[in-house]
Amino acid sequence: MFLTRLGLLWERLAQCFWPLWTTLALVFAGVFSGLAYELPNAWLRAVLVFSGLLAFVFLICGLRQLQLPTRAEALAKLDETLPGDPLATLTDTQGMGGDDAASRAIWRAHQARMVDQAAKARVPRPDAALTRRDPFAFRLTALLAVCIALFAGSLSWLSAVPDVIRGQDQAALDTSAQWEGWIEPPAYTGLPVLYLNDLTGQDITAPVGSDISLRFYGTPGALGLNQTVADLAAKAPDDAPDMAPAFTLSRSGLLEITGTEDARWVIAAIPDQPPAVEITGEVTTEASGMMTQGFTATDDYGVTGGQVTFTLDESRVTRRFGLAIDPDPRDPLIFDLPIPYSGDRAEFTEEIIENLSEHPWSGLAVQMVLTVTDDQGQQGASEPAFIPLPGRRFFDPLARAVIEMRRDILWSRANAAQSAQMIRAISHRPGDTFPGASSYLMLRTALRRLEAAPLTPETQQEIADALWQVALIVEDGSLSDALERMRRAQERLTQAMRDGASDEEIQQLMDELRDATRDYLRQLAQNPEDTTDEPNSGETQQLSGADIQEMMDRIQELMEQGRMAEAQELLNELAQMMENMRVTQGNGEGDIESPGEQAMGELGESIEEQQGLSDQAFRDLQEQFNPNAQSGQSGENEGRSGSSGRGQQHSDQDGANEGEGRTDGGAGQGQSRREQNGRAGDNSGQSLADRQQALRDEIDRQRGNLPGAGTPEGDAARDALDRAGEAMDRAEDRLRSGDLAGALEDQAEAMEQMRESMRQLERGLAGNQGQDGEEGEDSQQGQNASRDPLGRDQGRSGANGITGGGDLNSERGTMAERALELMQELRDRSSDQSLPEEERDYLDRLLLDRFGTGR
Repeated sequence: MFLTRLGLLWERLAQCFWPLWTTLALVFAGVFSGLAYELPNAWLRAVLVFSGLLAFVFLICGLRQLQLPTRAEALAKLDETLPGDPLATLTDTQGMGGDDAASRAIWRAHQARMVDQAAKARVPRPDAALTRRDPFAFRLTALLAVCIALFAGSLSWLSAVPDVIRGQDQAALDTSAQWEGWIEPPAYTGLPVLYLNDLTGQDITAPVGSDISLRFYGTPGALGLNQTVADLAAKAPDDAPDMAPAFTLSRSGLLEITGTEDARWVIAAIPDQPPAVEITGEVTTEASGMMTQGFTATDDYGVTGGQVTFTLDESRVTRRFGLAIDPDPRDPLIFDLPIPYSGDRAEFTEEIIENLSEHPWSGLAVQMVLTVTDDQGQQGASEPAFIPLPGRRFFDPLARAVIEMRRDILWSRANAAQSAQMIRAISHRPGDTFPGASSYLMLRTALRRLEAAPLTPETQQEIADALWQVALIVEDGSLSDALERMRRAQERLTQAMRDGASDEEIQQLMDELRDATRDYLRQLAQNPEDTTDEPNSGETQQLSGADIQEMMDRIQELMEQGRMAEAQELLNELAQMMENMRVTQGNGEGDIESPGEQAMGELGESIEEQQGLSDQAFRDLQEQFNPNAQSGQSGENEGRSGSSGRGQQHSDQDGANEGEGRTDGGAGQGQSRREQNGRAGDNSGQSLADRQQALRDEIDRQRGNLPGAGTPEGDAARDALDRAGEAMDRAEDRLRSGDLAGALEDQAEAMEQMRESMRQLERGLAGNQGQDGEEGEDSQQGQNASRDPLGRDQGRSGANGITGGGDLNSERGTMAERALELMQELRDRSSDQSLPEEERDYLDRLLLDRFGTGR
């Protein structure tokens, strides 16, 4: 009952006095927030007086309406919340039947039930029903204004009210002035914003370039600013005071707000230090020309970018032969440094991995300088390193000669005549010098363009590219050349161990052996039909690249431990195993080729046939300059039909006398596949142009049978075959007109496009992960069981294993080893400058996210 009466009292007070407290709240909010002082003094006094009178009227009206709640009103209010009005029933008496015992018992039972109901009474919730009295919600507006004023106002504004009422000038009310301030460091620093109101009187440290913002509230001119931390333009005396000064911290000094107390700070400005970079370790170069150089970069807030610059150091270049004359002007070689995508860039260590073999300065003395940049644009540079520009090492004398001519041509266009004379000299007797027709014809074509005047920069670069391709063909050569290089590397390493060579020399020779072995394995896998070595007696087992790598690591470990005898024994065992290697073919019974594998096999045979046509065209061109070659007196001459028939006489009829065991296009092991497709393998009675036309028709047929239509790889393979067909058409026209040299160039283009088509098909097969949509689930599971993690069919040509007579188990090619091979492949591709930048960025992110590393 007591609480109910209090609730009724609150309701009546709210109903009677809500205009009063609404008026007082609005006046308080206007004064406490300082908004009222924006009015002139006269207007402000009038508003205050009017508000006071209005409040007095509301007070009188409220007092007249106010009635204190009685106990009966509280009882009725409480009884309304209970069913059956139990409180009123308890105050009633029995009106009739008081003499009847049964009637009295019923009345007592009724009273007992009312007692139980009354015990459940709860205080009713007060409700002033102000919504009907205040439909425009003035009371809520006043409440919101008070909340805002309490958040942003000051008690000093209230203390100024008596002065305003007395008529004192607002300009003298300095106590009403308020301020706020912030120091915001540059975003790249990652430092938080400083609120000056919380740091009054303290010493502050902030980076140079921080933005300082101040806000003055109150009477303009009541607060002033003194500072020595920035250069601000002087203001005229009659200018209005700046109520929101802002400037940038440029030096250490004092910041003070006058007109208030304790608003003074000593600010120490921290300058942004320039970044620094240092070259770490020595540059290492693989035989392929891939260089690796470590570096460490640091900055106080983080490095945002960097570059490495190579500049030719003419003072360290031996100026003789083609380098004796002054070089053509050439811009420095510049490319970006690898920067971490995530993590702390304030200090990190990375590696530069690039292949600069084709640059004109390859092998010449250069100055290498690394520069890094921070967000402020400041740069830091490393100490210059004077090194020969890393490049590919060429072992073949002819390849080295071609590369030297290429270097001289790129050094200066004035070397064109001298280089042309040298090229004529080394190509005088191609049968004794060149390994095949392609390299000779490409060199002669480059020679004709070199002798054509004038030599423009565009032609200079095109000739240099052609000479590079010639050197690669000569250096990489055939399987026998790769095997010979591997043998020479083994012999050199053996001799070095016998002679007690230094660790550095042995390490270099070991690297050469690794490169030569890797090249031999690649040649062996790509050209299994060229191998003439057969495995020794006994059952052969599969030998993976990981096994060979493990043996080489063991050899190097033994040499580092000084156990040369054991290292020599293991090296001899490795040499014997490499001699016994052959590629296991996947053509046995029960093997089922997928459409992609069948298409790749047919393309491979077409490339062989095109190579045979190119070889025959090359020999026909040779016979134009050397008619004695027709007699076949030399047993080293090859038959006109291609690379078959050693020791046979040439025929003037049609080149139909082909030797046994032929491996070129048109015969050999690819013939059965052609005959299955309805194509004859016998080309007797056909001219070179007719055979070229027949091969063009075969390419059209193969294009129609290519799998993967609609996929990026399948479409790219078809486009490459279209370009190959166009090159074959041009070659056919030139063969019919007798332009053998031009035909050879078009045939080389056709072979390159067919190889590109094969590469696209292989990528498509690898992306499918061994899935074949044309076969049943059981067959698919059986095929997937024989595929490696890259989706290649083990034991088939082009994605085959290597077998030898060693004792290593093929099961050692575990998934972990495959993962390492995949990671290395990603590293190599991410460093390939010929790939689009988007693809290289994706590969870098993949290495960082999946493998925790980068290039």
